[in-house]
Formats: sequence, C-alpha cells, structure tokens
Amino acid sequence: MAQLKVYGRRSVWGERRTEISDALHDVLVRTWQLPPDKRFHRFLLLDDGDLVAPRSDAYLVVEIVCFTGRSREAKRALIGAVYDTVAPRLGLSADDLELVILESPRENWGIRGVSGDELALGYRVEV
Repeated sequence: MAQLKVYGRRSVWGERRTEISDALHDVLVRTWQLPPDKRFHRFLLLDDGDLVAPRSDAYLVVEIVCFTGRSREAKRALIGAVYDTVAPRLGLSADDLELVILESPRENWGIRGVSGDELALGYRVEV
C-alpha cells in the first residue's frame, strides 16, 4: 500500500493534477512494482500565502505514506526516479521538488474493514 499527498500552490499546480499524478504513479509502478490500478493520490493545493518556503512558486512537496517493508535500495530507486524523471517531466528543478517517504506498520492501517496486517494484497511490498 502506498498513498501520495501532494502539496503545492493551487495557482501553479491546480490545472496540472493529472500530469503530476501520472508522472508520480509511473515511477511508483516502475520502482516499487505497484500494480497500475493502485493509485491513491491526494492533492492538498494551497493558496499562495499558505505555502511559505525559500523556493520558487512551483515548489512541490510529495509525501508517500506506505506500509513498512521496502528496502533501502527500493527507496533510493524511487527517489532517483522522481528526480531523474518526474522533475524534468514537470519542468521542476531539484530545488523545487521534495519527497518524503513515511512508513507505518501494516497493523496501523485499517483497509476494507480489516487491519492492514490481515489484508491480502495482490502485490509484494518487500521489494
């Protein structure tokens, strides 16, 4: 399981949600082997004054909330792909894109009426 939260300025990214979602999902499928139909993305777009950072107006923050279990190599592969593929695809410099991976044990999740550690997944988390 992996869910994305995307933060940025509404004035910059509001019309580009699909483009952002497609770019991020492509690298998650490629690097973490997520099934193509497993897309859980939330856009938390902010008014210009609600995002304060010493970056350009295009500054984008991506949080990936996921089950624990991915290897250090898988995390590095994802980070590399985000900066090598997603940033150029969106026209971002490395300074204007930040990625945070937030892991949580499966038993801390409730999905489809059961605890995450009781959930049968159709894909591996341990990549």
